[in-house]
Amino acid sequence: MVNFSIADVIRSQAKASPDSPALTYAGETQTFAQIDVRSSRLANALRSSGVRAGDRVAILSKNCPEFFELVFACAKIGAISVGLNWRLAAPEITAIVADASPTVVIYGAGEAALFDAEARAFESIRRTVTLGDVYTAWRDSANDLDPQYPSAPDDVVMLLYTSGTTGLPKGVMLTNLSLSFGPVISGTMWRVSQASVNLVAMPLFHIGGIGYGMSAFLHGGHTILLREVESTPILAAIERHGVTHAFFVPAVINMLVNSPGVSDTDFSTLELLVYGASPIGEALLRRAIEVFNCDFTQAYGMTETSGTVVGLPPADHHVEGPKAALLRACGRAFPWVQWRLVDPDGMRDVEVGQVGEIWLKTPQNTPGYWNKPQESAANITPEGWLRTGDAAFCDENGYLFLFDRFKDMIVSGAENIYPAEVENVLANHPAVREVAVIGVPHARWGETPKALVVLRSEMPLSEAALIDFARRSLARYKCPSSIEFVETLPRNAAGKLLKKDLRKPYWEGHARAVN
Repeated sequence: MVNFSIADVIRSQAKASPDSPALTYAGETQTFAQIDVRSSRLANALRSSGVRAGDRVAILSKNCPEFFELVFACAKIGAISVGLNWRLAAPEITAIVADASPTVVIYGAGEAALFDAEARAFESIRRTVTLGDVYTAWRDSANDLDPQYPSAPDDVVMLLYTSGTTGLPKGVMLTNLSLSFGPVISGTMWRVSQASVNLVAMPLFHIGGIGYGMSAFLHGGHTILLREVESTPILAAIERHGVTHAFFVPAVINMLVNSPGVSDTDFSTLELLVYGASPIGEALLRRAIEVFNCDFTQAYGMTETSGTVVGLPPADHHVEGPKAALLRACGRAFPWVQWRLVDPDGMRDVEVGQVGEIWLKTPQNTPGYWNKPQESAANITPEGWLRTGDAAFCDENGYLFLFDRFKDMIVSGAENIYPAEVENVLANHPAVREVAVIGVPHARWGETPKALVVLRSEMPLSEAALIDFARRSLARYKCPSSIEFVETLPRNAAGKLLKKDLRKPYWEGHARAVN
């Protein structure tokens, strides 16, 4: 594991299978040898622009092949690639650029407005490059000799900013060591091989994009890259390219199974669908298993763990029988991952069946947040335990059942209510397409659950009927006190609900923090 480096991924595949298809995007396929050469040219172009080991190079664009080129190029010179979230507003991009202090910024023409004059003015930036002809000419003007920077296990190779669902984005440092478990996870747990065709549609600035997106590269397989998440291109790509593997967040799975073209799509080549990044409703999971008719595996992890650390394998996906309850689990920890469930108030381990905060200790953990020693110390203990902020319980067999973020927990009177539990029940109603449960102010109890629901257009439903439906499965105090029917729910690029945005209008003038 300790000898792994991101740069060696493309080097080794270019040597072993130079002419094999590595990456297909917008009808163009590149081989491993071509990506190796292009990344070496980019590495030297970066050097000529003043980039040195430890410097940051940022890219602001929707998914494109140049993202992978940049990751490999930076690794070849000891620099750090930084993916910028194109879904943010210009002031948010400016704040991240100020924090990362990149030497070079590469951006797409469509994202130029986000990289505004204020961001361009930072002293750290020596060069900006627009993707397209300008980028290609700049890259190809450099020689293709691999710089061969002597990377070390602890070298930071990627800086990925958190999604900001509960606060301001933080730069998570990922090292060669923390990423070194990728070959084992993708090869052993997900069965990715040289014969695999891997669909990558999730945004590459996110660990669910670039982390999972490396899976086929690690084994010499073929990656099919889509510019962004859209149901029609995804379904078409699966059929056209004979996709064998894919990763989707629950929101995307929900979008796909409800897409008009899903019933006409040939999924016969699909071997495994990996899902994760947020809790999935049991009803949606059962529907997806029926529609895609392939193996499923849940992946629990986060940016701070360099991706997946807990998995629910296909063998544990039983839609019927005594083990069907495992569909609600996120799985068991990988062999090299230690975990604890800790009472965040008493700071002691909880018993089996009790809810606690997931703490993780693994070489996959980030060494910390960029430029934020206080936040690093608050989230990573001196003994190396990462406090995830996720609430879960475990059963007697070591399966973890994820509830929610502790920050999203609703405290109504003296009772703790986990929104995901309520959402899972409401999502079982046939008229409900999407649902989010938040806490809103209550004069007597402090706060009370409120559900925001997106209905299926063809199925009307009343507030009273849905509350009554919830009361059949949940204690009365857990059930929503009110329901609002909405057209859409706000999500970030990773498909996670932006609950702080949902809570904000209800808590203006009240004491509860909306973050």
